[in-house]
Amino acid sequence: MHGRVILVGGGARSGKSRFALEYAQKLGERRLFVATAQAFDAEMRERIRRHRDERGSDFATIEEPLELARLLGQVHDVDVVVVDCLTLWLSNLLMREDSVEHIDNQVAAVVTALKARRQHVVLVSNEVGLGIVPESAMGRIFRDIAGRTHQRLAAEADEIYFAAMGLVVRLVPEPVKAFRPGQVPQRTPLDISTLDIATEPDQR
Repeated sequence: MHGRVILVGGGARSGKSRFALEYAQKLGERRLFVATAQAFDAEMRERIRRHRDERGSDFATIEEPLELARLLGQVHDVDVVVVDCLTLWLSNLLMREDSVEHIDNQVAAVVTALKARRQHVVLVSNEVGLGIVPESAMGRIFRDIAGRTHQRLAAEADEIYFAAMGLVVRLVPEPVKAFRPGQVPQRTPLDISTLDIATEPDQR
């Protein structure tokens, strides 16, 4: 039996990563966090350390900034994998001077790995296509690659969420539903399609 592919997008500080981690904790006891960030300076090293401390012992962590498809194909003996984030991974490939064609092929390889997995996979990504047209050619290439990547993964995802204005909105499956901070979908043993059970007693 295959797990579910869950795509969570949104802007910076939108709550998407928090939601992904809280949701993953409901999806299984054996949890893996795949970090795609690279620590190029002291600020990023401190950010990575802080996020690792916040996850604590709830997640095992693997840092993989480049070979995401390979890693996903090798992961076993976990219930859920959180990848945070796809856009940093794409940026890493672009900054390595990979060609657009090669990056598209890497995205296709990730899709192939997702189709073969058995565990749940939660993919976190930044929506970068809602602002003005980037001034630089590199920025426009990155925006286009990210947009195509989101389209390809959305075609495979069982659940899609978008974070905005402090809420996380479920787009797929229907019905569309907004989750406030601290709320996540939850399934019951009797019906794995149940997605609307509040996780806090005072949810409205």
